[in-house]
Amino acid sequence: MKSEIPSVLTIAGSDSGGGAGIEADLKTFASIGVHGLVALTAVTAQNTTGVVGVHEIPPEMVGLQIEAVVNDIGVDFAKTGMLSSSAIIKEVARSIKRFGLKVVVDPVMVAKSGAPLLRSDAVHSLKEDLIPLAEVVTPNLDEAEVLTGMKIQTVEDSIRAGKQILSFGPRAVVVKGGHLKGDAVDVLCLSDGSVKEFRSPRVDSPTTHGTGCTFSSAIAAYLALGLSVEDAVREAKNFVLNAILYGLKIGKGVGPVEPISNLKIDAERYRVLARMQDALSILESSESLAQLVPECQINLVMALPSPYARNAEAVCGVPGRITNVGGRLRASSCPAFGASKHVASVVITLMQYDPTMRSAMNIRYSKEIISACEKLGWTVGYYDRTKEPPEVKEKEGATIPWGVKEAIKSAGRVPDVIYHTGDLGKEPMVVLLGRDPVEVVMRALKLSKSLCSHQAPQV
Repeated sequence: MKSEIPSVLTIAGSDSGGGAGIEADLKTFASIGVHGLVALTAVTAQNTTGVVGVHEIPPEMVGLQIEAVVNDIGVDFAKTGMLSSSAIIKEVARSIKRFGLKVVVDPVMVAKSGAPLLRSDAVHSLKEDLIPLAEVVTPNLDEAEVLTGMKIQTVEDSIRAGKQILSFGPRAVVVKGGHLKGDAVDVLCLSDGSVKEFRSPRVDSPTTHGTGCTFSSAIAAYLALGLSVEDAVREAKNFVLNAILYGLKIGKGVGPVEPISNLKIDAERYRVLARMQDALSILESSESLAQLVPECQINLVMALPSPYARNAEAVCGVPGRITNVGGRLRASSCPAFGASKHVASVVITLMQYDPTMRSAMNIRYSKEIISACEKLGWTVGYYDRTKEPPEVKEKEGATIPWGVKEAIKSAGRVPDVIYHTGDLGKEPMVVLLGRDPVEVVMRALKLSKSLCSHQAPQV
């Protein structure tokens, strides 16, 4: 029976803290879209602060696990992680040759905490028995130094080390440059003699436990999906960067990366789009909201939850804004992420003070509107654009964050409403705030009803 999905086997140890080893590998496989298989090589007792114990799986049991999944499910690609002894390495190498497995070798030697995960006498087996069978080898700088006997301090050193490891027999070597000074530069050395560099800004993060496991398993998954080695490495590097950015701040030590962050973001994007559509349906069905439209029109936004709301691209708004068409509000188009700049900036700043306040809508300013907001019992925050510091005015995009912070100060808390009375060439504006766009639209409807009741003629 032909498999519906590629299957990728991790031959590695277990991390009881859930940050590295097979736990990171399986999350990576699921996130990328392949089925994960396991041949467990060791059980470790560890957490974010270190490794407190290791129990090796007997080599014959490691081989049996590989045989079991190969004979039934099949293995499109494999990766190795923690192989702590020469006996386990030799058993894994025998299985790779026996079943003709294509494998990514991550030459794991120490844990993030510094605890040894490979016996010193097993390095020879790693070099002689396993690395020559690899499609790709992924050493970090320390591991590359052990394998080559070189001191690696520059990108040029990484290239030389990669070429030396390539001489052991693998088809490709990626020397990871996460510990180099400056940008993080991973160097890919291919058997055809070509060298590729993959650069990215260095991320200063307390959540890096499991980066090596995630990187190697991502390469294996992308190779199983049919990507070239170069493309697989590129995609894996981007994948790991995302996993680090949204790593989990748990425990007392180095927190783990989050390999399923992309799935979480996709799910949250769907939820935001659905909630925005609900809010726009309510907004467009009302006959009273047209009186709230400012000259610049309205935008309604909702941000992804923290920690994913990092910039305007993480905020969903209405492209072309919301306009008054014949006395009713109409969205110019379907909601989309990155469609707002100014109102999105309000929410991004607001979430720094209260992560639950993820939605906002701008409306026109008038004294009557502010008075109505106060009578409704809403907390109102104000900032004076004429007092905006010169250094803020000169910086692109700095005005709204400054204004939101000033409004929070004036209200003594995160308010329900923020407003300013304009400046030279700047339209006065009111922004209604809330936890989601339905709440914000309902707030607008209450305000509109209050305004109408005050404007109704006395009989």
